[in-house]
Order: sequence, then C-alpha cells, then structure tokens
Amino acid sequence: MKWQKFVKFFFTYKGYIEVLDGLKSTLIIAFLGLIIGIVIGTIIASIKIIPYKNFFQKVLASIGDFYVWLFRGTPIAVQLLLIYYVALPLMGLKIPSMIVAVITYGLNSGAYVSEIMRSGLLSVDSGQMEAGRALGLSYGKSMFKIVIPQAIKNILPTLGNEFITLLKETSVVSFIAVTDITKAFQSIAGGSYEYVIPYCVLALCYLLLVSLVTVAVKLMEKRFRKSDRSC
Repeated sequence: MKWQKFVKFFFTYKGYIEVLDGLKSTLIIAFLGLIIGIVIGTIIASIKIIPYKNFFQKVLASIGDFYVWLFRGTPIAVQLLLIYYVALPLMGLKIPSMIVAVITYGLNSGAYVSEIMRSGLLSVDSGQMEAGRALGLSYGKSMFKIVIPQAIKNILPTLGNEFITLLKETSVVSFIAVTDITKAFQSIAGGSYEYVIPYCVLALCYLLLVSLVTVAVKLMEKRFRKSDRSC
C-alpha cells in the first residue's frame, strides 16, 4: 500500500518531474558553488602564503582571515537567510533565489577551500617556485602556472569531499524558496501523506550521488598518478 501511494504520486501525478528539476538544482548549486569556492579559496590561500607582505597585502590577509572566520563559524542555513532576507533587502537588491543560493554556497565553500588550498600550496616543494622564478616568471605567474596546478592535484580527494559536503548541504536551500531534490520528495510525501517510502528513496538518491562523485574522484586520482609515472 505504501509503495502504491508513492508510485501513484511519483508517476501518475508526475512527481518525477519535480524530482528531476530538484536534482538539477542540487547539482547546479553544488557544482557552481565549488567552482566559486575554488576561485575564492585559491586567491585567499595565495595571499596568505606570500613570504614577504607589504601593508596592503597584510590588510588583504586580515580580510581573508575574517572572511574564513565568518563563513566557517556560521551554519549555511543562517547564511542563506541573512543574505536573502536581510543583506539583499538592505541593499535594495532583488536577485533570483537560485542565484542567491549559488553565491552563498560559493562563499561558504571558499572559506573551507582556502584552508584546503593553503595546505596544498605548502605541500608543493619550494624548489618549484624557485625554478619558475629562475626561468624569469614573476611570483604570480610561477604560482598560477606551476605551484597551483600541483597543489590542486595534491588536494583532489579533499576537494571531492568538499563537493560531497555541498551536495548534502543543498538540502536546506528550500529556506529561500529553491526547490532541490529534498524539497521535491517532501512535496511527494506531503501530497501522499506517506513519508516512509519518499524519504527512504531520497536517502538512496543522496547515497547514489555521493557514490558517483567518489568514483569520479578516484578515477581522476588514478589518471593523475599514471601521468606522474609517465613523466
């Protein structure tokens, strides 16, 4: 009887359309959030590890520290609510909730990726930077063309974990009226008054997504190891 109710609302009433739309939103928010996080995190980490800082660089490093402290110290749900219902209205801006979700998750991810990237940059042998400078490259070019690509390869498993975390944390975007996969199954559960099957299927969907990401990361690691051996 439980399965019949679920199948009825999933197929007969086309609940699967909302689930597919929610899945698309979940993947878009997590993927774009990670991309934004990598960009922000790389910039902050690069500023932090500069060996000799002038006053301006020290100010930027302090701003980076405050940013990391702020976004690591507050829950993502609170950040969504503050940005969508407080910050944007105060600035007189009206931005679609989907874009707000992408930006918020990107900012949140940037705080974590900055520390991940910093450890990755420090794991690269200092001789790599010296070699780049010896070839006539500036500090910035040596960093972005030599050091950062090696650092990303070193921290790939951790970045995979960050993407998995973002995937799971998208379950709260319904706070700002974005329909993700969790909200889609909640709608099916509410419409059918049957909660066991929809939420079990929801859990299986997250498990499948995480498993696919895990396999993809392992394949990328394997490919990088092969390229290292061939060099």
